[in-house]
Amino acid sequence: MARYILSLSLGIDTGGTFTDAVLFDPDRGVVAAAKRLTTKHDLALGIGAAIDAVLEQHPAEIAFVGLSTTLATNAVVEGQGNPACLILIGYPEAALDRAGLREALGGDPVVAVAGGHRPSGEEQAPLDLDAVRAAVLHHAPGVTAFAVAGYFAVRNPAHEQAVRDLVDDLTGKPVTCGHELTSGLDAPRRALTALLNARLIPLTASLIRAVRGRLDARGIAAPLMVVKGDGSLIADRFALARPVETVLSGPAASVVGARWLTGREDCFVSDIGGTTTDIAVLKDGRPLVNREGAQVGGWRTMVEAVEIRTFGLGGDSEVRIEPGLGLAVGPRRSVPLSLLVHQHPEMLVALRRQAERAEGLSLDGRFALRLRALDTDTLSPPERRIWQALADGPQPLETVLTSHLLDRPLERLVARGLVILSGFTPTDAAHVLGLHSGWSREAALLGAALWARRPAEPGWTPPADAEAFARSVLERLTADSALALVETALARDGVAEPAREARGLLPRRAVAGDAPAPALLRPALALGLPLVGIGASAGTYYPEIARRLGTESVVPEHAGVTNAIGAVASGVLQTVAITITAPEEGRFRVHAPGGIRTFGSLAEAAAHAEAEARGRAESLAREAGGQEVAVTVTRADRVVSMAGGLDLFVESTVTAAAAGRPRIG
Repeated sequence: MARYILSLSLGIDTGGTFTDAVLFDPDRGVVAAAKRLTTKHDLALGIGAAIDAVLEQHPAEIAFVGLSTTLATNAVVEGQGNPACLILIGYPEAALDRAGLREALGGDPVVAVAGGHRPSGEEQAPLDLDAVRAAVLHHAPGVTAFAVAGYFAVRNPAHEQAVRDLVDDLTGKPVTCGHELTSGLDAPRRALTALLNARLIPLTASLIRAVRGRLDARGIAAPLMVVKGDGSLIADRFALARPVETVLSGPAASVVGARWLTGREDCFVSDIGGTTTDIAVLKDGRPLVNREGAQVGGWRTMVEAVEIRTFGLGGDSEVRIEPGLGLAVGPRRSVPLSLLVHQHPEMLVALRRQAERAEGLSLDGRFALRLRALDTDTLSPPERRIWQALADGPQPLETVLTSHLLDRPLERLVARGLVILSGFTPTDAAHVLGLHSGWSREAALLGAALWARRPAEPGWTPPADAEAFARSVLERLTADSALALVETALARDGVAEPAREARGLLPRRAVAGDAPAPALLRPALALGLPLVGIGASAGTYYPEIARRLGTESVVPEHAGVTNAIGAVASGVLQTVAITITAPEEGRFRVHAPGGIRTFGSLAEAAAHAEAEARGRAESLAREAGGQEVAVTVTRADRVVSMAGGLDLFVESTVTAAAAGRPRIG
């Protein structure tokens, strides 16, 4: 009979390439760990394999399950997501050109209707529900969710709530309201955050269903919680409604896990995965939190998160030639050729055939395959042609792109996350050089050989052979990873444009492996903190990166499953901020989620705001899965000193923070 150990936690991290699982005991640490491939077409398969692997190593009763994921982060970085319709209430037309909102929309529909409020919370115009109804019925068949953003809805959410209720009645599809995600006043960024949330709902739902399904199959009835971008935990049902809060979930979990594994109080934490490298700073044992909102893939959201800089650099980063600049890696993920052939051995025949040709073609060593099932049947005829061509599995791009007119349709399928490309990656380079041996080395060698015979381009000189090409790819990843750390350090030091400074001539030569001859000047850089490297390939890259940056390298045991450890080593935290304004002398208005109220004194208004914030924060913490919840309330008044010694009250912010332990049972 199997011997069970009570009260172990099960941590799961689902990334773009691997799904990790750990059995964790707060006193003994990691009891068992496993890593399995993420199966994008059916997430349950990879998740189930990882869970089964740890439980086979160490049978145990599970009291709590924590989940972290990079899927939401990767989707934002790669510009992917399910189609959503954005409804703007009372927004000026110019708002679309702020915060990258128009660019973020891409081809998704946006509808502007009359309504919205003033900063005081009073209506600026009546809500045009007839226009909303017509737009919703028109766009509903082509989208999976709706996002609603009302002008000054954080001061009065009534119009957003009315539109939400109407969309729900008409379609039953998920609806995200901007005021539910943030209390910040930046209207375009609030709309952007709501849009991203709506796009991520189906992805998050499929992940949580997959995890819960595998737990049910194993008879595990323990509470399931998900890591937020600030490193705290929320119940699975909470994450289903607010998936944008799980952007940077994986990186946040990695910071929590790195702190637990190393005990370091002050350090850089750099997590290299398949798609991204995520860099954070630990100060006094705590990760720095960005109160202005997480920035991912060029988008600045309004969701508080651990201050992490995310770069499109990973083991599965697409290798490409950047015109005039030469070899580049990322930011888009590509399925490594070694993994493609490992999973689809028949693709080796195509690679061999391409390598045997007398002359190379531009599409050599590149393939396409379906990533997941269709969410809505809205493909254009060219897109459907490509989709059908991939029905039986991966195909060489030369057989898929039979006309240049199919280039854009393929890119649209990739942008929607329906199709993924396969090509040479740093993971393949590691196979070529014997640093990785998990998949098909022959496929990696063939891919490198195809690259080595490509004709010269501006900034690109073909290498001598396949191994020389593989070394150049790993050098590019190493140098760019070092530059990413330099950029992060410069940003923390207050440099206004850290990306531009980090990519200047001096830092690039400083982080290069070998300075070009004659190299009369050899600049050096030194990070001011140790570098903790985590991720499956951390041991391959970070000792060398730390050497180039003149700092200590720390790659802890279990570095490859740090995120899964962080998923069960955190707690619940919910914050609520309520604003008090003064629309006129002697009147103080409280803008709470449940509506606005006006009082005759600041003391009365503050007491009401504190009670509302405290009650809502505690309620949210318990709804998020917390127990033994403790609430702290702070108040910050904004007062301007006037001539004559008078003080003018502008506004006040009352913030309640509710913290608790995750519910075990």
